[in-house]
Amino acid sequence: MPEQLIRQQVVDAARLLSESGMLFRGEHANLSARLDASHIVMTRGGSIAHLTPHDLTTVNIGGYTGSVSDMEPTMQEVIEMHTRVYQARASVGAIIHTHAPHMTVFALAHQSIPLVYEPALRFGVTEPIPVVPWAPRGSEASVGAIVDVVKRHPGLPAVLMANHGALVFHDDPLSTARLLATLDEAAELVIQAVALGGAKALPDAAVEAVKERMTAFGSRR
Repeated sequence: MPEQLIRQQVVDAARLLSESGMLFRGEHANLSARLDASHIVMTRGGSIAHLTPHDLTTVNIGGYTGSVSDMEPTMQEVIEMHTRVYQARASVGAIIHTHAPHMTVFALAHQSIPLVYEPALRFGVTEPIPVVPWAPRGSEASVGAIVDVVKRHPGLPAVLMANHGALVFHDDPLSTARLLATLDEAAELVIQAVALGGAKALPDAAVEAVKERMTAFGSRR
């Protein structure tokens, strides 16, 4: 896919996040997308509410040396959180980190988001979204814990970062943004379901049944 189109997809994903309430009040998030086996484009820092394709920078995954000169210092802290997920899973085409409001509630409570909301299954989610232990953002302890989950759970497309927020990764920027919105919606509904006795588990056969339906109707979601 041409680089300009990938950059535009990141911009469109940022707009979707902003319009769907997935950003905290500072409108901050960091987004990246794979260009090829060795390179990604990534936001430079600050608000992404009015992102343009020119606001992204290119990062060499394999040759990453610890900083990118045209990024804000806060972004330089988290580059490795992106690059090492790309290195660990070749199928990942985009990554988003933000403090989506309801997912972050679960992160603060150190509770995984249970697999109870059927729309999540259509993004390939087959198990609860786990919480990785707290460590300073971008530190080896934090990034290492994320990568460990990515490697041990090859189908899992998201993690919660304890006391912090969420990291979501999927095929491309827009599917990643839509997955993030779906998981945040799931988290919100689980919280609301407490008033009615709590969310109930999906049937054991639900994952395979949804896969079969998607295959039968040629649906990607």
